[in-house]
Amino acid sequence: MAILSYPTSLSLPTTSLVPTTHPTVRRILNRLNRASLLSLALDWLSDVNLSTTGPYLIEPEDDESSDMYPAASSVEELRELYTQLGQRNGTKRDVLERILEGDWRAGISLYALAMADMQFIYSHPSSQKWTALKIVPLSPSAAVGMKSMIPRFHPATFLRNLHHTSLPDIKLHLNIDRHATLPLLILRIWVLESPYSTSRALDTNLGQISEASRTFYIAFPDFSPHIFITSARSLSDTAHSTAMKTDDSKSLRKYILQAIPKAFSRPRERYKLESTNFSASNLEALVQRRGNGRTNAAGGGWGIYAETQGTRALHDDPLSLQNLPALLETEGGGGIDEPARNQLRASKNEMLPSTKVRCLKRKSESDENSILNKRRLAIGRFGDSALPDDGLGIERLDILLKEPMRHILVTTDNIDSHVFKTNTKGYENQGQSPSSNADNTNVPEAEEEWRPGIKIKFSGTHVFAGLRELVECGIVDGLRMPGWMTGENGVSVGVVRDGRLL
Repeated sequence: MAILSYPTSLSLPTTSLVPTTHPTVRRILNRLNRASLLSLALDWLSDVNLSTTGPYLIEPEDDESSDMYPAASSVEELRELYTQLGQRNGTKRDVLERILEGDWRAGISLYALAMADMQFIYSHPSSQKWTALKIVPLSPSAAVGMKSMIPRFHPATFLRNLHHTSLPDIKLHLNIDRHATLPLLILRIWVLESPYSTSRALDTNLGQISEASRTFYIAFPDFSPHIFITSARSLSDTAHSTAMKTDDSKSLRKYILQAIPKAFSRPRERYKLESTNFSASNLEALVQRRGNGRTNAAGGGWGIYAETQGTRALHDDPLSLQNLPALLETEGGGGIDEPARNQLRASKNEMLPSTKVRCLKRKSESDENSILNKRRLAIGRFGDSALPDDGLGIERLDILLKEPMRHILVTTDNIDSHVFKTNTKGYENQGQSPSSNADNTNVPEAEEEWRPGIKIKFSGTHVFAGLRELVECGIVDGLRMPGWMTGENGVSVGVVRDGRLL
């Protein structure tokens, strides 16, 4: 009698094996280098993971010497083998073929594939684009105190609730891991479009597993009301159209975004996700701006007021007028002789960041302190942020300007002079009074202002560090530069209206 298989809401077991002949397995492992593959194999052979990532072993009396990669009889033998492979030179292909055709020829478990994916995330931190979302109460009246503003996160409870909210026609494989250097947890969600939670789901959909599966990553910073989620990506590059892949990924991502606040919610405590207009490939930059510390957008030059420890912290009131005379005397140079002023200038030069900036403008011979003043201005606008070697680079900044154009320059063929249209009811350049233009139908009304949409896009390895160098070179006016160009708002996408970033 044939075995019956029926739809269920259970998740895929971590011990389910995917055949090594499938392109998905080879594609995931082929992204790692030789050192990462050897480290991954030793992790699979550790006592902690051996129950779910065990290799193919034979009995000592069996003989398989005719195979290209003879199977081992014990785990200790394999550990010694892969340790010796790491001590001598070789190619990545040899290690990969030994894993797939030798020691794990029976199949790779879903948990082992998840470990390989996380190994790639750690070795390539900028491989994913993360978007920061904020967890807020569903209704403002439901928030009572600060404790309810940040939901309680327990990994086991969250994963169980996420399983309960999953649809019956898709299956999830969840794997949560602690980041090695950053204070956060990373959850890997592998979505398979199948109603079955047994190994038959992988067997029947073997030819379509690459197209029917999507992978998401969700990062949970410690003691923070924010989460970081990646966009969906397919595990293969087959002949399906890109548009179909994009639509499927967006629908699955939308489902995951709807399930996350439900998994956080409890009775009489409901939450929702709110956009923060901040996304980046640098996970460390996201933690610095949306982690458990600086979540008040005190960036740029304002960052010094948010410091509470160290020599850079301001322990006194910055608005106090008691230190104003001494400050003016120090900055203006009053009461200081020439040798002391030169010593002060030399000490300030030592305090400047040691970044060599190649300026495109010629140095002004009349003002020897122009470069020093520009660097001081850059320090005042950017503070300790936006340094080229700080490791907190943002790759892209998209700004939409919706500013009113109150003065429009109009050129005509009949009039040689320029006519400026103002927001008043009359035209002073034409010698007409406001009362005489009341019945003039050719005069445009000033009730609606013209706000053209102007998109400004900055891209690079470190956008704000590049803008800081432009200020130091004098290419960008640091005094008139808007605040959103310094990164003090902590956003990567925004709309500027009436001089304010929305």
